[in-house]
Amino acid sequence: MKFKTKALAGAAALALMSAAPAMAEGVSACLITKTDTNPFFVKMKEGAEAKAAELGVTLKSYAGKIDGDHESQVAAIEACVADGAKGILLTASDTKAIVDAVKAARDAGVLVIALDTPLDPIDAADATFATDNFRAGLLIGEWAKATLGDKAAEAKIALLDLSIAQPSVDVLRDQGFLQGFGVDLADPNKWGDETDARIIGNEVTSGNEEGGLKAMEALLTKDPDINVVYTINEPSAAGAYEALKAVGREKDVLIVSVDGGCPGVANVKDGVIGATSQQYPLLMASLGIEAIAKYAADGTKPAPTEGKDFFDTGVALVTDKPVAGVESIDTAKGTELCWG
Repeated sequence: MKFKTKALAGAAALALMSAAPAMAEGVSACLITKTDTNPFFVKMKEGAEAKAAELGVTLKSYAGKIDGDHESQVAAIEACVADGAKGILLTASDTKAIVDAVKAARDAGVLVIALDTPLDPIDAADATFATDNFRAGLLIGEWAKATLGDKAAEAKIALLDLSIAQPSVDVLRDQGFLQGFGVDLADPNKWGDETDARIIGNEVTSGNEEGGLKAMEALLTKDPDINVVYTINEPSAAGAYEALKAVGREKDVLIVSVDGGCPGVANVKDGVIGATSQQYPLLMASLGIEAIAKYAADGTKPAPTEGKDFFDTGVALVTDKPVAGVESIDTAKGTELCWG
């Protein structure tokens, strides 16, 4: 069975859902995302809204103006506490700087669940519902290395990251990719300190298409012979592709990414992206609302997946060019499971 990771996460999710109260009238919750334009966060909001409506939870949603807008997220947390929210679902732009605001909310009796992006430290939140982002990066790194075969030893790698603040999701995906590709990590808690000569450089993208285009242009200026491109997400991958296309390199550069949104899966099918690691934002958000309802009912806080310090909502590699030893699903299956 190719879709083992998702199936296991689904079984754990069913166990958590079975414990959720039937209705939770009078309970209020907040969803705070990095932006309200990225399809990943749009789907996360849809999942939270649907589950809140089902359970009778009153939901308020907030988002930063751009990925990295820390100040708006702090203001949103403060507003949620003032409004008497029982729980907050948070995808933090700055996973270290947000900790003080999260502590203040928890001290006020609010359940804080990190979605997708673990806080730094991870136990600064009451719980984390997320993709195993290191594994997501590892899968695309292993796939890229196997796809190149012997040529991987002479690869020229561009790393298109998220933000200079290096939130945990940014670091985990980058470092997972590099380990999967066979690059020795220096400090696995940050990116950019590796000494492998195959790495041309790191540039940040803000997780959007324009940022991906500009980052790719900058790295091509450093070395026009780049042939492997890691991207933090699929919007930045789309931008990188446009930059490569502008110089006639779009057909001989391997692009890998993370997200698994419907546009990204379509780009895998069309050959824009070689492979992407698919994650499941609707599940993260719906489970988060259920956890808040359960906490409001009897004070129970969600438990992590066995052997991990977070609740793993699953990841699967999507590609139409499978390689031996790297578990994957094709774009037909990826399209069935995609979002956005």
